[in-house]
Amino acid sequence: MNIFFPKEPEIEKRVSLTLETAQKFLKLGLKIFIEKSFSEHIGTSDEDFAAIGVKIVSRDEGFLDANLICSVRNLQEEEIDKIKPSTLLISFLDPFNEKILVKKIKEKNISAISMELVPRITRAQKMDALSSQANLAGYSSVIIASQELQKALPMMMTAAGTISPSKVFVIGVGVAGLQAIATAKRLGAKVEAFDTRPVVEEQVKSLGARFVKIDIGETGETEQGYAKELTPQQIEMQREGMKKVCASADIVITTAQVFGRPAPTLVTSEMVSAMSQGSVIVDMAVGTGGNVEGSVPNETIDIDGVRIVGNTNLPGELPFHSSQVYSSNIFNLIDEFWKEEDKKLNIDTSDEILSICLVSHEKEFINKTIKEIME
Repeated sequence: MNIFFPKEPEIEKRVSLTLETAQKFLKLGLKIFIEKSFSEHIGTSDEDFAAIGVKIVSRDEGFLDANLICSVRNLQEEEIDKIKPSTLLISFLDPFNEKILVKKIKEKNISAISMELVPRITRAQKMDALSSQANLAGYSSVIIASQELQKALPMMMTAAGTISPSKVFVIGVGVAGLQAIATAKRLGAKVEAFDTRPVVEEQVKSLGARFVKIDIGETGETEQGYAKELTPQQIEMQREGMKKVCASADIVITTAQVFGRPAPTLVTSEMVSAMSQGSVIVDMAVGTGGNVEGSVPNETIDIDGVRIVGNTNLPGELPFHSSQVYSSNIFNLIDEFWKEEDKKLNIDTSDEILSICLVSHEKEFINKTIKEIME
């Protein structure tokens, strides 16, 4: 079986294969093909891959000969025509927003696994790419915010006097939020955090941060562990409860997203204006609509002296490690369903993992939600 790893677009520094993972694929019996200059952003040359038995090919050659294609970003719509039927495509497909692409993939009889749909169950933890990338995004958000902020984060005792610690407020305590809290604490900041799920209070406290309590009525989480979507009234109550905390913060990091839907606007322009000049906001949900009113995807803007960072690819700021864990997630997924005796994948659409992350197979939509949306 041939597996092809195409080069990512120029804006993407992450890759879907590392040398370490390539060696694991070779042990399974797969033949690996990569596009020329595939991983230059993480310091690995074509020669390094060739030395362990990986073949370097053109993009079109790779598409034509592959049984498996793995990438970080989506392929272009016109490239789907270059892929032979029954090929399995694995990437962050973004199926809720890329409906035309997803429809074409199904019509061309291409099987597709969307890595962001891997369920959050114990068996699938090792292949949960969304969580592994969110972890790095949470770390990256604090590092970027600290670079934008005109203050030091930790308290410092100097001969000239004491420097007070900067205040960091994290909104949303999922994987990214927890890592943001932990990173800010390690850097010496005074950290507060809020989440609509009261059950995460102990996790926040265990990291040495203060949990901000805001009564917004009954809330909860989905089977996948995500926060449930709030009503407009609850969002307004949350905003009111966060106003004072945001106003006193030096850094605000927002992570609130509703899977498959636009992110809620939690920080209004009025709340931004109430913050001190020189403060920084990192909107981690800017790619899905944004939590901050006025944030712009892939831009850092200034509103009333407050810097608002709209980086849509925070894991990409750490391409070495984000590629390392993503490549491992892909290998673990393939390894889980690999039939050693036949040297091929066992695509069982009734499997508890594949029934959710498999978008299309044999000209049918498999994921129930995608099927409802598309049909």
